[in-house]
Amino acid sequence: MIYKNFKDTDIKLSTFGMGGMRYPEIAAGKIDDVAAMKLVERSIEDGVNYFDTAYFYHNGDSERFMRDVLRHFSGKKLYLCNKLPGNMMQYNGGKLRLEVGGFNMESKTLAGVAEVFEYQLELCGVDCFDFYMLHNLSETTYDLYTNEELAIVEYLVAQRAAGRIRHLGFSAHGRADTIESFLKCMDERGLGDAMEFCMIQINYLDWVLQGAGDKYNVLTKRGLPVFVMEGMRGGKLANLPQKAVDMLKAARPHASQADWAWRHLQSLDNIGVVISGMNDMAHLEENLRAFSDREPLAAHEMELLSCVVEVLAERAPCTGCKYCMAACPVELDIPLLLTLYNEASFDVMWTINSTLRAMGEGKSPKACINCGACNPLCPQNIDIPKCLTDFAKKLG
Repeated sequence: MIYKNFKDTDIKLSTFGMGGMRYPEIAAGKIDDVAAMKLVERSIEDGVNYFDTAYFYHNGDSERFMRDVLRHFSGKKLYLCNKLPGNMMQYNGGKLRLEVGGFNMESKTLAGVAEVFEYQLELCGVDCFDFYMLHNLSETTYDLYTNEELAIVEYLVAQRAAGRIRHLGFSAHGRADTIESFLKCMDERGLGDAMEFCMIQINYLDWVLQGAGDKYNVLTKRGLPVFVMEGMRGGKLANLPQKAVDMLKAARPHASQADWAWRHLQSLDNIGVVISGMNDMAHLEENLRAFSDREPLAAHEMELLSCVVEVLAERAPCTGCKYCMAACPVELDIPLLLTLYNEASFDVMWTINSTLRAMGEGKSPKACINCGACNPLCPQNIDIPKCLTDFAKKLG
């Protein structure tokens, strides 16, 4: 197992960590404790020491399972990361609340961040989280996490000062400018050192489609270690179409599709931990082998992955010049919509709809009136109305 020190501390984290969202189940949302514990045991045996969970994983059962893991392996030094489920909390009349409940848990309403945090400590059976995050900073949660009256970040910073959180960060599905705006907001509030790390979705496909490269650069410039989720794009990068498989096999006949995805991440210097949720022992073994030694991609291999991306997604060649926007009578952010359109050419993920909801109905691709005024201004000769019409159809 490859290890890295977390920032300038003496904490050595395994560069491969186990996510708590995809354990084997015996029923919808109910973890198969026996099968899942075997996976955990094997991962620890190979040196994994970082475990990630969140309240709504497995309908609340993931935190309970992590409590049992920590008790079962009490003699091992394991690092637990949990997240504040702000993305699930309702905010009305200046008050926050979270409806909780699930397997072996009483259904009840938690009022405010403090009650949620205490509840999570209890569920996990700990008095301190090694790592703790704001869950899913995005365009739809930005206002919540930056709300000065709620002072969510201030509360968590106080918990860190009290020794109940060792290291504080955030996960993000928002776009690069949303992440940058959040960090600037923290600076302006005197909380510039509040965030110590960030977890984002990175893989060689989303490096382009979701602008993960831009997010990575924003965080790296800020000196924040990047933790990775969805490095395999939910398994899709291990099940490529045959044309893409043939391209990779020609370059490295004995490498698996997963090897390419993991080695891409190993080529990025500012990656702390790569987290993967697994429910199959064979997948776990393959992933552990990939992180037994660091083997970054060569320049020509990185270029090959760029060609694979072109096979996986048909993209409009927008450069973001914004010339088109000057002629749009409904004032659409056309470059952003084309970025989302490109992402949707592979898969319409929930993150796309999240961004569109934050923009509002009047700024969605459905708001395009097909006047065509933008087309003559596009240096790339993109048929913009056609792309936006296709995009609206994909969204249903």
